[in-house]
Amino acid sequence: MTEIQALDAARDHTCGYKVDVSRGKRIGRVSSEWFSRPADERYLSLSDLYSAARGRIERSRSRTVESAAIRVEASRDDAERLTLLLPGTDLPVAPTHWSFGQLASLVGAPAAYLRQLPAPLAGINLQYGLTSRRAEQVKTLEIEDGRAELRAVTGPDYGRIFDHELVAAVQRIAGNGTGDTRWKVPGVLDWSTGLYNPRVDITKDITTLYASDRDVFLFLVDDLNPIEAGRLPDGTPDLYFRGFYCWNSEVGAKALGMASFYLRAVCQNRNLWGVEDFEEITIRHSKYAASRFAHEAAPALTRFANSSALPFVNGIKAAREKIVARTDDDRSDFLRKRGFSKTETTKIIETVLAEEGRKPESVFDFVQGITAVARDKTHQDGRLDLEARAKKLLDRAT
Repeated sequence: MTEIQALDAARDHTCGYKVDVSRGKRIGRVSSEWFSRPADERYLSLSDLYSAARGRIERSRSRTVESAAIRVEASRDDAERLTLLLPGTDLPVAPTHWSFGQLASLVGAPAAYLRQLPAPLAGINLQYGLTSRRAEQVKTLEIEDGRAELRAVTGPDYGRIFDHELVAAVQRIAGNGTGDTRWKVPGVLDWSTGLYNPRVDITKDITTLYASDRDVFLFLVDDLNPIEAGRLPDGTPDLYFRGFYCWNSEVGAKALGMASFYLRAVCQNRNLWGVEDFEEITIRHSKYAASRFAHEAAPALTRFANSSALPFVNGIKAAREKIVARTDDDRSDFLRKRGFSKTETTKIIETVLAEEGRKPESVFDFVQGITAVARDKTHQDGRLDLEARAKKLLDRAT
């Protein structure tokens, strides 16, 4: 396939375009989400996801109460279930699995142990912890959804960013996430042909829009507009596209975060292949989290969505053109002077030779070799360390 044919294939969206997933990083974060989500946590559009998240909050309320004023009771109707009476109301609320864990953590009790006890005994232990400790204020999040439930118990300064607010921020750049804008649920890599098809029907089997009663996670790409950044060993263009994912938990299960990157493909089980230029930011739900989201995270997402790919392309070009080694001694010295062990140095050079058919010469060659070796690391710390060192090399080259 020639360069013109590859780009034409990308434009007509029918046969897909050739990608080389042996380069760059493999990231499994989206795949982990995809694998763990049941059908009722999968959404086919951003509008459906927003409606679900917003509707949940419309049935909820948040308030600040004294921890010592919370009353724990074993349910009269179910001896195995606890209910709570919160100050200012006569209606009991049932803790969710998540909020029960937060309550147990508040009083310094192991939640897993309490869950094994009969409800009356667990209730006595929890009540003792609430009343014997110094009284402190806590912020609750309660929902009325057929029955009253306590979704979360956090500190009074918890800066809640609601899940639907994150979805709304994504909608401002991605519309419905189904192809009505350039940002959409990704296509699928065909392993048998090496072609990435950006145009596939969105089903619950492949969607990357998720939400539970505990969190929200979204992954979208701009795969209808691939970017050429150099050429593959066979002379065809090395094609990338932009992508980002973001996450949040309005009940305190995780911070808000987003990651942006360039990638070459997404496979059926939603692994990201050939990832380059990965950047991530997180915002803890502290007192000023909502303000930081409005002034930092949401604008950063918009900037990435609207930014030119030229700096990325130029950076890859510069790394390809910067020759740093022409002999075996040069190659060894280049890596050893940058902190790589003798074993790592040998492995990196051998990997480039196996994948490219020649030994590394440019900064880009070495970066690809390092990231390839990192993919084979079984321990996350070792993998992340190599990936960070590869990125540092690439950054310095540009």
